[in-house]
Amino acid sequence: MSDDQDDQWWDDVAGPLVRPFVVTGGRTHAARLRLDIATQVVAVGAHSDRMGLEPEHIAILELCQQSQSIAELAAYVNVPLMVIKILVSDLVDRGDVLIGSQAPVVDAPDHDVLQAVLDGIRAL
Repeated sequence: MSDDQDDQWWDDVAGPLVRPFVVTGGRTHAARLRLDIATQVVAVGAHSDRMGLEPEHIAILELCQQSQSIAELAAYVNVPLMVIKILVSDLVDRGDVLIGSQAPVVDAPDHDVLQAVLDGIRAL
């Protein structure tokens, strides 16, 4: 392929123009999973069957030997968030990774506020 033909598939600012669409097989969202940027992903084990996997799938499996968030995976694999969600969904369907939500950090309510609520309930 000549340089002129290569240039039509590359934009200096946007990067590759077709690759994410090809990697996801034309899919634009993960069918049954709701993954947000904080969803944690971890590989189930060392799987030798990588038949049919894109290089991005393999990169995800290697990165997920330790738990990674969707946002971290998108940054490390250098693909858009929607693409990483679809790829992770593929790996979940294959049984290669597990997903879980990171529990939100919540500050405990102030003792005085709890006492005021308790006092209000007792007054009823």
